[in-house]
Amino acid sequence: MTYVDVRPEITGRAAFPPVTAAPRELALGELAPRLLASLNRSDQHRKALYYLRGLLEAEGRKSIRAIASLFGDHVSEQNLHHFVSSSTWDWVPMRRALAQYLTTITHVQAWVARLMIIPKSGQHSVGVERQFFPSLGQVLNAQRAIGVWAASEDVTAPVNWRLHLPQTWFEDRRRRSQVALPDGVGPETLTECLAGVSAETILAWNLSPRPLVVDTVEAEVATFFPEFADSGIPLLVRADAGTSLTVIDPLLPASGGQTMPADQIMGMARDLRRPANWTDSRADSARHTHLAATVRVTLPAAGGSAAHCGELALLGVEDAGGRGRTQLWLTNMTTAQPALLVRLTRLADKVGADFTDISEEVGIRDFTGRSFGGWHRHVTLASAAHAVVALSGRARRPPGPRPLTGPASLPDTRLPPS
Repeated sequence: MTYVDVRPEITGRAAFPPVTAAPRELALGELAPRLLASLNRSDQHRKALYYLRGLLEAEGRKSIRAIASLFGDHVSEQNLHHFVSSSTWDWVPMRRALAQYLTTITHVQAWVARLMIIPKSGQHSVGVERQFFPSLGQVLNAQRAIGVWAASEDVTAPVNWRLHLPQTWFEDRRRRSQVALPDGVGPETLTECLAGVSAETILAWNLSPRPLVVDTVEAEVATFFPEFADSGIPLLVRADAGTSLTVIDPLLPASGGQTMPADQIMGMARDLRRPANWTDSRADSARHTHLAATVRVTLPAAGGSAAHCGELALLGVEDAGGRGRTQLWLTNMTTAQPALLVRLTRLADKVGADFTDISEEVGIRDFTGRSFGGWHRHVTLASAAHAVVALSGRARRPPGPRPLTGPASLPDTRLPPS
């Protein structure tokens, strides 16, 4: 691995606190030249590196003031604020470079789409709205966004983001102008937001063909699956207990052709459950057993969407010890064995854990500005900081077998002919 000194050219090393862990320094040195290649000016390179190091090293909340204070007179809070909130550099090439870099050095096993909720105290930050969040069971004043993550059992990192912008943000021109919403951005449902950022990441960026795991029950599966019916993308989407599905599985003859809630279907399929073992590489190779079953279903016919979407499988996963609720997932990977699908759901769990352990620590939700561009530039650099921490953590792990590490060990994601 080639080391690249990524400290900005300043006088006096003490003024620029080094990233403390050597593996982290190496990871930053490897990633930074690729990540920042799209920045045209040397001053933008320097400010980006200050910001990255600040996200990695500042104590507590990663505000622009806290980041700037690390470096004394070498960078001002005003300059960093302009670089993030008011500059014109495009975040998309940087995100795409991050995604491509991760696919070259890690065995990406799935792309995981996940909801991020950012509580806010006021009404002026872009996209903020008071709304009910089913996953939390409460009403919050918050922003919400969808992140798409590159995921393997060794490393997960966010590579793309999309703010969900509700209709209310487009009814007030003054409010829209204050956060500098681009002209091409319009209102959309959360499912449209989810589909849009997922399609951009996997299809428009020409990334590795891997399953898309959607880890939120707020997606409307009746519209999400038809949206991707012609894409060839293998999907595994978390389903709500009340999701209506039509049973077509011959193993459940008593329910054949009936439309009923997903949890009721899995209750009828209890005798179909089989052990699904998996190994947790984060916990000293601890081995876990779940019970899993799949039932063949279709979406209820509505305007022809069910026929266009084709046959699906409902996956039910529960702890073998009877602890916790049964997880429900809907997939178009109808030929994959339940045990292999369970391993994909574990990647969603790892993303959730890494969000708490890494993303929160590098300030993914800490942007205090109001602008649309500022939010996107902040989460882009915070995603890069997350990748640095995740990759350096991988370097410290002891060598050993790495389960599920390549295309050969993925479930058969080929879709049946339409």
